[in-house]
Amino acid sequence: MACLGWLAVVALHHLLSARTYVWGPIDLLPPITWAAVPVLLLPVAWLARSMRWQLVGASLLALVLGVGYSGINFATIFHTPPPAPADAVKVVTWNTEYWDQDRRNGGEQRTTTEEFYDFLRDMDADVYMLHEYANVDDSLVDIFAQAYEIDQTAELQAAFPGYTVVREGRNMTITRLPVVGHSWLDSTPYLPDDLKPVPPALVDRPLFYTSQALRTDIQVNGQVVSFYNTHIFQPPVRILLLRSDDDRNMFEIDRFNFEIRQASYQAVAADLATNPNRAVMAGDLNTSPSMNLLDMVSDRLVDQTKVLSSLYPVTWPVGDKPRMWRIDWLFTTPDITVHSYDLTMPRGLSDHKAQQFVISAPSSR
Repeated sequence: MACLGWLAVVALHHLLSARTYVWGPIDLLPPITWAAVPVLLLPVAWLARSMRWQLVGASLLALVLGVGYSGINFATIFHTPPPAPADAVKVVTWNTEYWDQDRRNGGEQRTTTEEFYDFLRDMDADVYMLHEYANVDDSLVDIFAQAYEIDQTAELQAAFPGYTVVREGRNMTITRLPVVGHSWLDSTPYLPDDLKPVPPALVDRPLFYTSQALRTDIQVNGQVVSFYNTHIFQPPVRILLLRSDDDRNMFEIDRFNFEIRQASYQAVAADLATNPNRAVMAGDLNTSPSMNLLDMVSDRLVDQTKVLSSLYPVTWPVGDKPRMWRIDWLFTTPDITVHSYDLTMPRGLSDHKAQQFVISAPSSR
C-alpha cells in the first residue's frame, strides 16, 4: 500500500502546503523526494501481481503530481540566455549568516572579517543585496533577543569606496550605481492582530521584526529598477523537532513562523502592485521548490531558474551536511533580461551559496 499512501501524501501536499503550519514537517522534505519516491515505488508496484496496474498507475500519478515540487530544473535544457551587452549590470545577493561572525566551527574562529570583505569585493558586483547585517548570541533564551545590531561603517567604506550603502534592519544593499530612493517594506499590517506588536526584546531595533524586505530604486542605464532585497523568515520547524521555548510552545512558534512568512510575501506583492518600475526580487526566501508559499510571489515577477546551468540547483546548507535544498531565488519583471546566473560557494563564510547574476534593462518596454 506504499504506492497509494504516497499518492495520498502528494494530494494532501497540494491541498495543505502554505495553508497550515501543521504541514510544516512535510514542507521540509528535500524537494527531490517528490520525484524520487514514486520512481522508487514503480518496481515495488510491478511486483504486486494482483494489483500491478493499479499501483503502477498510482505511482505514475504521484510522479506527475509531484515532479513540479521536485526542484528539477528541466527548463535549463532548452534555455540559452542571450549574451550580455557592454552596459549589463552584475548583481550579488547572499545570506551572510550573521555578517562576519563565524558560527559553524564549534567555537573555533576559522574565518576573519578581512576574509569576509575580500570575498564580497572579489565578486566585483555593481549591486550587492546582503542579509543578516547583525551578529547573534545563541546562548540567550529569548530568540528575539539573540540577533543584535553591529556597526561596521568603517569597514564598509574601506571595502567599497565610491559605493552607496543602504541599510534597513538586517538587510543591506550596496551599489556603485545611483540610488534614487529606498524604503523598507512593513509586514506587520498583514499579520494577525496578536502578532503585530514588536516583541519587547526588539523595541530598540524594531525593523528586525517588522521588515523582511528592503526596496532600493537604482538608476540602471537611464531607467529606474527597483531591487527588492528579500530575506523571508525561516519555515515552521519546531513541530518536527518537538521543541518549545521557555515562554512559547512549539505550536505557537510554528504559527508565528507561518504567519510572518505569509505576511512578508504579501508586503512585497502589495508594493509591487503599485510600483511602475522594472523590478528584481532576490534573496534568501527560506522557501524550497516544494513549498506552495512560492505561489505568493507577485504575478508581476517571473522565476529565472531556467538561466541556472544546474539540473538540480541547491543553495543550502553549505558545509559538511548534504546540500539538498534550494531556498535562494531570483525573480524579475519580464522586461529585465538575465544573461547569466551562478551559485557561488562562500569560502566557509556562510551556510548559503551566494547568487551572482548579470542583467540588463533594455530601453524598449
